[in-house]
Amino acid sequence: MKITEITSCYLGPQISPEQFVPEHVFIFLLKGTINGYDGTKHTKIESGECCLVRKNRLARYNKQKDQNDFEKAVIILDEEFLKKYQKKYAVSPTAYFVSDIFIPLNNTPSITKFMLEELLHYKDQESTVQDTDGIREQFLQLLLQAQPELINLFFDFGKPGRIDLEAYMQRHYKFNVSLERLAYLTGRSLSAFKRDFKDIFKQTPNRWLVQRRLEEAHFLIEKEKKISNEIYLDLGFEDLSHFSFAFKRHFGYNATEIAR
Repeated sequence: MKITEITSCYLGPQISPEQFVPEHVFIFLLKGTINGYDGTKHTKIESGECCLVRKNRLARYNKQKDQNDFEKAVIILDEEFLKKYQKKYAVSPTAYFVSDIFIPLNNTPSITKFMLEELLHYKDQESTVQDTDGIREQFLQLLLQAQPELINLFFDFGKPGRIDLEAYMQRHYKFNVSLERLAYLTGRSLSAFKRDFKDIFKQTPNRWLVQRRLEEAHFLIEKEKKISNEIYLDLGFEDLSHFSFAFKRHFGYNATEIAR
């Protein structure tokens, strides 16, 4: 069967548009390349490869077309579905699962066959949780047969614990997410997050984030010879005008003046 027959499709609940990953996401790439970033590490996924993006993490990716084409199949393994699966098959984790955010998976013949044959029926369709649970269950069985250690990831339903706030922020300051998300991911209430942040950084979170991003922007423009258009999105700014205004206000001169 030719993989070119399948267009991009999704199974499961709607994927979050945020850079916050609320549920486990399985990606099978048919055409093109995906470049993932977790704050410090870049991961490349190429045609014919698959990976898992683990939940309760910050991550982003960009895609590159292969001869003007890009196709992928995505399966969302959300907590509600996984709890039903756990109850039905009486599975539970036995150890803590340590990994990167982007987890390369073994693309076995059975998984490839499943993706090409079963997901073909969902081409160009809007699927809902109700009509895809059976398909997702079959897929999860195949995945756990290939990599049984993933049981320790999928069926651990604990929430993020309290972690080192300073280390986390230094790693993730480039991600454009709300303070509520950052508080959740560091194991704090919003009020505790703001209080701890002020104790560590001696500034409010919003002010520190803008300043930290601008300092990195200045370095990239001056030392790496980047231009504003290339970096503002990667540094967490929503648009170029906002970046340019903030840069001028912070440094007293425009970003374009650095290269002169």
